Amino acid sequence: MAINLTNRLPVQPWMQADGARRVMRALNAGAPDSARFVGGCVRNALLGQPVADIDIATKWEPEEVSRRLKDADIAVHLTGIEHGTITAVANNQPYEITTLRRDVSTDGRRATVAFTTDWAEDARRRDFHVNALYCDLMGNLVDPTERGIADLREQKIAFIGDADTRLQEDYLRILRFFRFNAWYGSGKLDVDGLGACMRNRSGLESISVERIWSELKKLLAAKDPRVVVEAMSRTGVLQFVLPEAIGLDLFNALVALELEEHLEPDPYLRLLSLYPKEMDIVAADVRRLKMSNREKNRLLTTASDETDFSKEFSAKNFRSTIYRIGKDVFLGRARLAWAVRGREANHRYWRVLLQSAEKYERPDFPISGEHIIAVGVPEGKPVGEVLRSVRNWWIEEDFPSDVALIARKMRELAEEVKLREGAPSLQID
Repeated sequence: MAINLTNRLPVQPWMQADGARRVMRALNAGAPDSARFVGGCVRNALLGQPVADIDIATKWEPEEVSRRLKDADIAVHLTGIEHGTITAVANNQPYEITTLRRDVSTDGRRATVAFTTDWAEDARRRDFHVNALYCDLMGNLVDPTERGIADLREQKIAFIGDADTRLQEDYLRILRFFRFNAWYGSGKLDVDGLGACMRNRSGLESISVERIWSELKKLLAAKDPRVVVEAMSRTGVLQFVLPEAIGLDLFNALVALELEEHLEPDPYLRLLSLYPKEMDIVAADVRRLKMSNREKNRLLTTASDETDFSKEFSAKNFRSTIYRIGKDVFLGRARLAWAVRGREANHRYWRVLLQSAEKYERPDFPISGEHIIAVGVPEGKPVGEVLRSVRNWWIEEDFPSDVALIARKMRELAEEVKLREGAPSLQID
């Protein structure tokens, strides 16, 4: 993991952007060093990793931040002003700006804060040393805890100050500890932090399931989270957030497969690999975690599919199966089935199968309900019955493209339904 170890961060594209310069100049006008970039953007830039969100810390209190931004014709959104946070939008880029703070009181979910002008005091209330790094517009680094850069070099995720205290300020930090280890750690978790997570895991009961799922999803998206998830299991944290998890064998096999085959990590399949293949259990936890509808559909359709992947697909069977269950479900189920087989798998077959599925383009079925009504089938259930029958025939015949042939079959099946329904018949050509 490459890291710049000097006291200067080479100027980054996101620092040179017009929006960033406008915001920083507005905050520093007449009072240099009143604002610095902080947290993830600094950390990731040092690691040579992509920067998504740009956070800024400032000595100014929110009202003054807002005034200065508006005077510079920068849009202001009061997204978290009760905690000292304002979002500025400059040149279509959001910048989250937070006044330097110190905690007055905490309850494990949220903190009552007081504003300060002391950078070191602000740093001490943050979670990990690697997240308490600051830099100015020219890339000059400030490491108030004097351990941020060193911990990045060692790929160490360690709490600032007493680990139990940090967790009791916000119990979500338990999952953040594991998530940051999965993304930035060496694989050797900090002993003090790990022990504190085990002692305080019951505090996760006070955290909303939406926040838990958000952290868990990010953790599962890491390139290789096997060591971290094993540590979660050893400390009882995994069982606390996923009580129905049955073991790590399939999870470990799936991650190993993704690494060996250079497959993009799939947090949803990784989650499914932790569960028994029992639909009611999976469905209950999907509902409990309060996922988005898109996420629910993805997980439940994959979990409920009963396609037999134990036998190799013929070309025709592949086309009919992927059409019926959909490309995403097919890809997910195939990857899980490949992981189950492990070393015994015919890897060439599975590679070709997944590559074919990735390239698959679903053919358009040329018949609609309007076509069926036009040949005299009564509206309602009879139309749906004919439509299903024609589509099933089309799939079984391997998706013929001859429209005249399909229309003839449609009329033939329509006549059978009309005869049963007592509707007038047409001569079939």
